[in-house]
Amino acid sequence: MATATATTDDRAMAELQREHGPALLSFLLGLTYGDQQRAEDLLQETLVRAWQHPEAFDGPYESMRPWLFTVGRRLAIDARRSRMARPTEIGDGVLATTPDPADVTESAVASLDVRAAVGSLSPEHRAVLVQIYFHGLSVNEAAQALGIPAGTVKSRSYYGLRALARCLPGYSRPTSSATGGR
Repeated sequence: MATATATTDDRAMAELQREHGPALLSFLLGLTYGDQQRAEDLLQETLVRAWQHPEAFDGPYESMRPWLFTVGRRLAIDARRSRMARPTEIGDGVLATTPDPADVTESAVASLDVRAAVGSLSPEHRAVLVQIYFHGLSVNEAAQALGIPAGTVKSRSYYGLRALARCLPGYSRPTSSATGGR
């Protein structure tokens, strides 16, 4: 890896920072959605690049601002891509409350709870739910197997599921206002 032998002198860097620093920081704040720390890090890295490349000061432009903004924008894009490539980190609290998938205890307890709840239903509701959810029949097939109208199957499954939700409060899904509580 080659190292740069020439760097920008301190006086030129101080003048560059004084003249363009506030505008560049404001620009970088916009690119980082107001994240002050990230914007300051990007500003510092942009100024380091200017210090490492004194030839940029001899460019054909009147001001260094376009060069600085281009470097800052590219650094912001690279930093965002780098963050997006890494998986999101999670804290220990999430891991402590997440059940171990290899542990069959949770599923065994849930199975016992569901059996007890299904057993507490009326025979009519239980028969409909067993046909639909345990045997996998459609509403029409369950109606034919039970010898009742399809509308009755729908009604009994609806009220049977509501009764199960009351018996299994820890297992019910939260209702959403977007779906109308369905």
